[in-house]
Amino acid sequence: MASQDHNLSFLPLLFIIITSFHVLPASPTPSSQKLKSATAIRKINRRGPYIGLVTVFVTEEDAFMSSVDFRPDPTIPFLDLSGRRFRIGKIHGKKVVYVRCGEGMVNAAAATQQMIDVFSVKGIVHFGIAGNTNYSMSIGDVTIPKQITHAGLWEWLNPDKAKGNEDAAYLDVGNYNIPQGDGKNKLGSIGYSNEELYSVAGHINSPQKVFWFNTTQEWLHLAADLEGMELLQCVNSSLCLPKKPKLVVGLKAATANIFVDNAAYRNFLYDNFGVSSSDMESSAVAMTCVSNGYPIIVIRGLSDLAGVGDTTVRKFGSLAAINAAKAVLKFIKKLPPSYNTNYNV
Repeated sequence: MASQDHNLSFLPLLFIIITSFHVLPASPTPSSQKLKSATAIRKINRRGPYIGLVTVFVTEEDAFMSSVDFRPDPTIPFLDLSGRRFRIGKIHGKKVVYVRCGEGMVNAAAATQQMIDVFSVKGIVHFGIAGNTNYSMSIGDVTIPKQITHAGLWEWLNPDKAKGNEDAAYLDVGNYNIPQGDGKNKLGSIGYSNEELYSVAGHINSPQKVFWFNTTQEWLHLAADLEGMELLQCVNSSLCLPKKPKLVVGLKAATANIFVDNAAYRNFLYDNFGVSSSDMESSAVAMTCVSNGYPIIVIRGLSDLAGVGDTTVRKFGSLAAINAAKAVLKFIKKLPPSYNTNYNV
């Protein structure tokens, strides 16, 4: 009997647990969420195609949204997918889908691929801020590069290993010893490798070895007319740059999952690759677009000189973001009438 009484003592608790589970509201299943999203996507795409806009983090988003007249779609202003919010609307008569991808190459590639797969887009405009690696450029300037490389695909070599012939460049760590000696260092050297590009223009399962990704020539020609445009010089009445910023089209850029805050490494990037800016997303967006056969342009405002600390970013990051946003707006205006919206708001 003692055993039976002990078991019966659990019955009220069991009833409470079962009752609690019974009254919980049913949450949407993944399949129902996908069906709801698919219905919205079909409606959105019937009103396309769009210009895809991809930026990185909140400061850039705030600068962009405060600088442009973004008019949301009257029926479906946004769609949330995989934790990101894709905003649908128009900017000065052009249909756009906008997303903030998040920092780093994985986020950038994932968001860009998702935008291309899900939405009817004609091409991608990627923008944000970047570190300056070129002494002829200044904080606040805007660069629209013609070529971008992934400068973070490394082979870290043993000190005594002979260098191969396939790498694009080598960084000998021993060259930076202080005091300088015979150049030997146990860290060895770093060889910069090529990417493997799978693309719609190539052979199936036969990637092409590439080091540079070209942005779209036709869009670069349109952007060339932006040189000479007015850019902001002051954050406020008491914080201004020493000279008026400029926009330059046709330079080179480097991307890696590395925030470059080292002057020696900055100089290495410029001396070996001729890059004028360094960021953490652009080559991932460019590679994704080239792989899928979509037009791509990159617009970056220079927020700091790599190697002088992050105080400059804190001071002028918002100004660099606004200047990049102003250039994006001008570029969107220059796109042909085929990008114009077909709905009234």
